[in-house]
Amino acid sequence: MSWHTEPLLGFDLETSGLNVETARIVTAAAVDYKPGDSIDTLPDRARLWLANPGIPIPAEATAVHGVTTEQARSLGRPAADVANEIADALAAALSTGIPVVAMNGRYDFTVLDRELRRYGLRTLQQRLGGETTPGPVIDPFILDKQADKWRRGSRKLEALAVHYGVTLAAAHTADADALAAIEVAVAIAEKFPQLQVHPEQLHVWQIRWAAEQAAGFQQHLRKTDPYAVIDGDWPLIPLTPERKVRAAMADLAERWEQMAGPAPDPSQGLFVDEATPAESARVERAHTYRTAASDLRDVLRTGLPPHGLMTDAELEQHGTPEETAS
Repeated sequence: MSWHTEPLLGFDLETSGLNVETARIVTAAAVDYKPGDSIDTLPDRARLWLANPGIPIPAEATAVHGVTTEQARSLGRPAADVANEIADALAAALSTGIPVVAMNGRYDFTVLDRELRRYGLRTLQQRLGGETTPGPVIDPFILDKQADKWRRGSRKLEALAVHYGVTLAAAHTADADALAAIEVAVAIAEKFPQLQVHPEQLHVWQIRWAAEQAAGFQQHLRKTDPYAVIDGDWPLIPLTPERKVRAAMADLAERWEQMAGPAPDPSQGLFVDEATPAESARVERAHTYRTAASDLRDVLRTGLPPHGLMTDAELEQHGTPEETAS
């Protein structure tokens, strides 16, 4: 039995950010698919959620999915309820052998996992009766990179839809993205018959392919950034003690950046009256928060203390800021 001729469940999240450890669910969709389905049948087969994430939605996230903080607060349901229902929907499909299709699935499954843990809910693995990663999962991002390794160009969902002749009516809406991910995955299987296998077999292959692809991308990035790290776990990044600490540090840096506010525009300081003591104190406080956040992000990225706190021996070993930036 090949997975691409059987029922599938499409899964997609739209969130508050890119960091899987701190992102919150804003909208979600689970789309039941049977061969021959199309965008016309979507309303009858899609389960949709709008959550109140409990935090302000950054403007850059709203620019992607269109949901504002005000809309989420007034129309969204409690985030815990939404995460619980999404997990139930995925567990129901996986427990009966129906594969879940998710574009760049490690992001969506990891964000859901962290949300469930955030609210003290059972993880997807626990709902499935074990601690192994959930599956079978089909990820068109992994499949396309493996089956057509040397093709140039973007591997984002919009680009894959164009390449494989799939209609993506409304990109970055969870239901349309979930259906498009399924149709792209099916199109990939039709073009590359070697992928027409049992879904459990394909799931095992993708675990290995994802790790290999991540290692290759990390090696490429380290040509210009020696500290670049790309997670190779798939379809779920495990929550290790180290990741818990790093997530807390990243959240702290984000809070400091929010407290600092936007960086000042240098051009606005050319013709201003002398600042009042209160304004000077505010600017100095914002600078302190911004510097602390930057230092903490550097620590997370490099694993080294900020240059300002290094000893002379450490500076000699690791270089000055000017040397490491060159």
